[in-house]
Parts: sequence; structure tokens; C-alpha cells
Amino acid sequence: MKLFKPVVASTLAAFMLSGCYNEPGLVQDTGYDRTKTGAATGALAGALIGYNTKGHHKGQRALIGGLLGAAAGGAIGYSLDQQANEVARALGTGVDNDPLAVLDPQRDIIVSKTNNYVKIMFRDRMMFATDSSNLQSGARYKVSKVAQLLQNYPQTVVGVAGFTDNQGSYEYNQGLSERRAANVASILAVNGRPLTKGCSYSKAIAPNDTPENRALNRRVEVYLYADRNKMSDPCYQ
Repeated sequence: MKLFKPVVASTLAAFMLSGCYNEPGLVQDTGYDRTKTGAATGALAGALIGYNTKGHHKGQRALIGGLLGAAAGGAIGYSLDQQANEVARALGTGVDNDPLAVLDPQRDIIVSKTNNYVKIMFRDRMMFATDSSNLQSGARYKVSKVAQLLQNYPQTVVGVAGFTDNQGSYEYNQGLSERRAANVASILAVNGRPLTKGCSYSKAIAPNDTPENRALNRRVEVYLYADRNKMSDPCYQ
């Protein structure tokens, strides 16, 4: 019970801190789930550390630790939320977490977010010529816009994955997907070399049974992580 009150107070403060961001604009996502989760987790961890530190006034230390933890944890979530909105704005779109969005052939760029990362999906038709890994000028401009924003977030860990359809052998498509991911990553290497992965025609988002569906599967995905330890294999996640 002695610890309960400062932990509750810290957690309430965490949610107050997580609600401070308000930027106008149609492309803004106002969910802020990561901000709230990060702040609440940081509050609990900070409160426990403060309470278990040797000395008197444990309740007071727990409250202070919780507030500091909330600020630190909330900052991570806030950073990802802010990046998602800024990336979407720069690319002329919004943050869209609808899983069906990737099946819309009219959407060449889709920005989405989870609790661990921001994902930018670039449709292949705007990125590369057939069987080529060289970025087209319009695609290079779009990727460069993301690179410019990353300079404001030096702690962001970047991952890039390439995906193809199933036309041709798996090995050929593996090499093509790797080269495409590497060329996108070379532009995004503003805070260190991104981690790249070629996924060939693994993780198809539509059956490879029509030209339209195969076009949906040809894509490059960019992942922005706040924590390298949260990274997972893009070919299977």
C-alpha cells in the first residue's frame, strides 16, 4: 500500500504527459498508443527503482522516480508518433493502420505504425523499372524526404526490406529484393547503415495468381524503430 499511491500518481502523470502533443493537420494520427504505453511503463519502472533505492522517504522517491520514468518512456512513444506524422506529411499522405490498405492498388505509399515501429511501404511501380534495382527519380526524391526527417531522430534504427512477386526463381528474386533494399537503404543511411533484408516472394500480401495481385506484392518496406531490441524479421513478421 505504501508503494501503491506513488505508483498510481506516477501512472496518472504519465497519461497526462502523453496527452500533451497536439499538432493540427489532416494527416495526423492522434492515437498515441505508443506514447501512453511508454509513459505508463516508464512510470512503473521508475517508481519501483525509486522505492527500492536505499534511504528514507521511499514513497517520495518512488513518486519522483515514476515521474522521471514516465517522461523518459513517453518520450520514446512520442518520438515514434511524431515521426509517423511527419513522414506521412512529407510523403503527401496520412497514417493509415487499416490492414486492408495494402490491397488498394491506387495506394503507392502507405505509412502505418505499431507499438514498436513506423512502417513505410513503397509500391514497386513507383520505385523501379521492371527487373531493375535502380531507383527512379521520383522514388529517389520520396526516399530522400524520409532521409531528411531522420536527421532529426538520430536514435531511430532503420530497417529496409525488399519483396517481389513469384515470377522467376526464388534465388533470382532473392537477389533482386536484396539489391532493391540496399539501394533504398543507401539513401537512408544518415544515422548509420540501415539493416537490410531481401525477402524474395516470401510474405506475399496477396495471392500471386493475377498480374494485379503480383503488382501488390512487389514493394519495399522501411521500418523505423525506437529500440533495436524490438526489431523482428520483416520477411515473416
